[in-house]
This record gives sequence, C-alpha cells and structure tokens, in this order.
Amino acid sequence: MNLGRTLFLVALGVGLVGGSTRPAAAAEVKLARADDRVRVEIGGRLFTEYVFKGAYRPYCHPVLAADGTGLTRDFPMKQNTGEDVNHPHHRSLWFAHSDVNGVDFWNQDNVGSPRPKGRIIHDTLAETTSGKDAGVIRATNKWVAPDDRVFCTDERTIRFSASGDDRVMDFEITLRAPAEAPVKLGDNKDGGMAVRVAQWMNLPRPPGPGRGYTGGQGRIVTAKGDRGEAAWGKRGEWCDYHAEHNGKTYGIAIFDHPKNLRHPTWWHARNYGVFSANPLGQKDFEVAARHPPGKGDYTIPAGGSLTLRYRLIFHMGDEKAARLAERYADYAAGK
Repeated sequence: MNLGRTLFLVALGVGLVGGSTRPAAAAEVKLARADDRVRVEIGGRLFTEYVFKGAYRPYCHPVLAADGTGLTRDFPMKQNTGEDVNHPHHRSLWFAHSDVNGVDFWNQDNVGSPRPKGRIIHDTLAETTSGKDAGVIRATNKWVAPDDRVFCTDERTIRFSASGDDRVMDFEITLRAPAEAPVKLGDNKDGGMAVRVAQWMNLPRPPGPGRGYTGGQGRIVTAKGDRGEAAWGKRGEWCDYHAEHNGKTYGIAIFDHPKNLRHPTWWHARNYGVFSANPLGQKDFEVAARHPPGKGDYTIPAGGSLTLRYRLIFHMGDEKAARLAERYADYAAGK
C-alpha cells in the first residue's frame, strides 16, 4: 500500500471513530423585535425571548436547548402546566435584588419580605443586532420605588451564541446611582443573576408534607466540589444544575466573572430549582458574618456605578461532559 493511500485511510478512520476534527460551523443568531420582547433564534430555532414588559422586571423565557427541550420552568408565564405553583417572581431567567435603598426588587406583591416592592421598568432598547456567530441586545432600565422615585438605572448587554449543541449567554449589567444620591445594596440572600430550572431538574425530593415542591432528577455542583443541598451558601467560580430527561442529560451553568464584586460569589442554590450568583447575601450565607449588621452591604456612591458580568451555558451532559472547569478557565482568560 502506498503512503498516500495509507494516510487517507488513517484520516478516514479518525473521522469515523472520533468524529471530525474541524470546529463546528458557527450558528447564525437572529434577533427580532416586538412591542414587548425580543425573539432570539439560533440556527433557525427559538432559543429564548427577552421579555421587557408585563412583569415586575425583564426576564428571559422560554430558554430552550438546541433540540427544543425547555430548560427553565414555565410558571407563571404559562398556567395549568402541572408545575408547582410558587414563587411567581421566579420568571425563568432574570437579574434583581431584594434590598435596594430598603425596597425589594426581587419579590413582588405582598410576599417574600416586609419591604415595599419596586419595579425594574424597561426604558430603551439601544441595540438588537443579529450576527453570523452571535447576537446582541443592549437595553436600559429604571429601578423605580413604589412612590415613583428612580433609585438607580441599569444598562445591560446580553450576547447570545452557540458552541455546538450548547447555548451561551453572556450577561453584563451596570447599575448606576444618580448624581445626587448613593444607592445602598443591602445584604440579603435573594438577589443576583438567577435561573429557575425546569421542574424535572429539581433535586430529588421524597413525597410527603412540605412546602409543595415536586422533586426531580437534578444535581447541583459547584467549582469547589460542593454538591446537592450543601452547595447553598457556598462560594465558587461557577455552579451547575443538571439532570437526565427523556434519555438525555441537560444542564445550566452560571459563571461568575473574576472581576465581579466579592468573587468568587456565593450561590443561592435551592433544591426546588432556583439558583443565583449573589455577592450580596453574606449575612445569610455565612453564619460568622451575621454580626456586625451591614457587613455585607455595598454602597454605590452618588454618580458611581457597579458592573457585574456572568456567562450562562445551557449544555448537554453533566459538568464533566460539558468541560465546565476548562471552559471557565477560558472565560476567566477573556475568551
């Protein structure tokens, strides 16, 4: 057999056994504006919608895997789905905080805390750009107290892309204090970059009396190796929620940027499906930090700002199959 034919057969064998070594073609990201939302399609299929009207704050719903599987819960955007009916403020994927100048922007109505409830009100869509390998939304919002005072504003940039069958969302938000007054972000566990996973991704829960949460097949793991319910209140560069569903394993990971406030962040990761990266919950997450009061507060000075960055990866497989540790290293390196 001549050398050329030998090399051809070796190359063919690699392709058959290990798959192509060429990177997957970039998936086109298409954004379409409507009156109350921006539709995001990747590779011609719906990934999510950024909804900026009709609720206490903007949110993304649905959030779909490449094969169309819903990865976040549908309640309360959809009714009578058979899902647990609780925490109506947990709208799929969102950013908020529960103590801003003493007003709660995380909960809503008369539940969750005794603090008055504020709204994050959409102001402008500064950009909706489609692209061959990424799409970008830039929006501004006002954080409005019940008496109509604007406590602060935010500027957020959300970049959507794909990596093979995985979907990636880079979320950057800058909170700005008005020129005439500081903004105090109180120390409280309810806040941050948050997701409420699909019910089948909840942690297993035995039947019986409780708060009405239905168990699933989910697992939680952090970059530090904390697992399950032990991940709540722990710090780590990333946290992942994943579960098997219809014969496949799907997961959602949140990466905390190394330049974020109090990195590595604490994880508000509950067994019933909510998890958030929250640098402002120290007194709740660490018993030793309960005293003195206010230790975990953070104040944005008048005219100042605070920027937070996160990467969310909606992936196939568990944390090892998704190579989260390796991918976080790339993220930290600016890739």
